[in-house]
Amino acid sequence: MLSYQFLVILLNYLVNIAVLKEPLMPVSINYFKHASSNFIGKTRLVTIVQKNTLMDTLIQKIYIEEQYSFACRKYRTPKFETNWHKHEECELIVITEGHGTVLVGDYIGEYKKGDVFLLASNLPHWFRKSHQKMIGCAVVIHFLKDFWGTQFLHLPEMKKITQLLESGNNGVQLQHSLQRKIADGIEQMEKTTGISRIQQLLDILHQISISKQYTIVTKAFDTTGDNKGDSTIDRIFTYSFKHFLEPITLSAVASEASMSIPTFCRFFKRNIKKSYFDFLKELRIAHACKLLRESNDAIIDICYSSGYNSWAHFSKQFKVVKEMTPNQYRKQFKSAD
Repeated sequence: MLSYQFLVILLNYLVNIAVLKEPLMPVSINYFKHASSNFIGKTRLVTIVQKNTLMDTLIQKIYIEEQYSFACRKYRTPKFETNWHKHEECELIVITEGHGTVLVGDYIGEYKKGDVFLLASNLPHWFRKSHQKMIGCAVVIHFLKDFWGTQFLHLPEMKKITQLLESGNNGVQLQHSLQRKIADGIEQMEKTTGISRIQQLLDILHQISISKQYTIVTKAFDTTGDNKGDSTIDRIFTYSFKHFLEPITLSAVASEASMSIPTFCRFFKRNIKKSYFDFLKELRIAHACKLLRESNDAIIDICYSSGYNSWAHFSKQFKVVKEMTPNQYRKQFKSAD
């Protein structure tokens, strides 16, 4: 612990030197392609662009003010809404309003107020609200994993943080007391200025790196692909969210993607790392979990409200996804409350 505290003090000293001695230098948008290890105190402009030739073009810009080296800001409806996307920066996000379905790599689950996720660089994700009229809000930190310089990451005191950031294309969800502590820290950081921001981010990553209170929701997700593939996936997801409570055939969704059924199946498996029906199963079970948590409806009614017409089939698929029965899941959640 002493070595870590010394590192924080040293960082404070070095950053102040940098701020005093380095001129502010504007950087063009082409910076997005490359991150210099020597950029404390300079302007950063990061743009996330998702080209969609089949739907309206989605362009999201994240501006990093010249006095900061990474972004930390609140996104509230309508700025909260984004489709399936990825970006070069790592992302720390705490949900402050709303709930819905989260897709991270090959993971499908539910998100709610207070949830905290740490997403690796270039890991595709989508936080989709349960209802269009719902207010969604989150405080989000975007940072390049080497923004403080590659040599800094090689310091022995940074070993655990480096392992956390270089553990592959992982997505993790924080749990228990770690979740609450980090959520508070992220919300505080939004109001923080100067060197304290870097200190707080370093402390947050340190706390996560030495804890076991998180769940890896996706691991080593292969993010290779092209913009055309991304836009097609976005269209498939949009169709699936609209119709997942109804009977869906492979021919219908393949037609939506303008593909034959065999081509569609190969395309989806290559990009999402699971079959389309496994994806649909997890989407429906995630919806059932929400109903089990938030309502007192009979479980048999929840079965039919989640896109199933057979209790036996629903019960079997629920056990596969959650490794427990629907009744056990409800009891576990109610007892946690």
